Amino acid sequence: MTKAMPALFLGHGSPMNAIEDNIYRQSWEQLGKRLPRPRAILCVSAHWETEGVAVTAHAQPDLIYDFYGFPKALTDVRYPAPGDLALAQRVADLLAPERVQLDATRGLDHGVWSVLVALYPDADIPVVQLSMPVNETGAAHYARAKRLAALRDEGVLILGSGNIVHNLRYWRSHDARLMTAWTRFHDEVKRRITAGDYAALADYKALDPEAALSVPTPEHYLPLLYVLALHKPGESLEIFNDQDGGAIFMTSIILGET
Repeated sequence: MTKAMPALFLGHGSPMNAIEDNIYRQSWEQLGKRLPRPRAILCVSAHWETEGVAVTAHAQPDLIYDFYGFPKALTDVRYPAPGDLALAQRVADLLAPERVQLDATRGLDHGVWSVLVALYPDADIPVVQLSMPVNETGAAHYARAKRLAALRDEGVLILGSGNIVHNLRYWRSHDARLMTAWTRFHDEVKRRITAGDYAALADYKALDPEAALSVPTPEHYLPLLYVLALHKPGESLEIFNDQDGGAIFMTSIILGET
């Protein structure tokens, strides 16, 4: 029996990680070299929220430069990976009877391409992106992710791209109270991950009385649930890029590599 493809949650942080030679980009480059080559990639990014569920269905998706105030070198980045219409339909079939829109116009946002340029720089692996519906509970996202588990056995790398702690309002803050709250929330999430208590992580507001300081809006946190939901019994789990990041923690996870 073929081994399941690993699944990844990557703390993507600043779009500048796509072009800077820093420890995060270096870790993604090294990871791409050691992982088995997937036949396709399905990405859930913090930067695509929709009213219902949608999946990209374009043979050659464009890039979306969904940010401002960054140098031109960032908008000069190209990542001409093909799409995969068959995978888009497979995702829709797996999520049935939930209705999934096949979006033939949507491109790939920076939560996708900013990590893939380092992970798979040749841009020769098909990429499909799955949206996250707004105004849903974490439990609903977690349950949806479980229905995608078969894709790992079909050679698809499932990638969640976000951040456990992400509060840009206080990006440059060194306030001791805030830093304590961020670290406490991050450490509690890590504790639950290492204990395998994934269902509890779906209700992130219950993890800490000041959780809103770490997750003021849920979009960067939710991709974590899409990956943890895919963890198979007895499968390895590795935490990396686990640096204290202040208002943005880059903590990342790989499931099932060994």
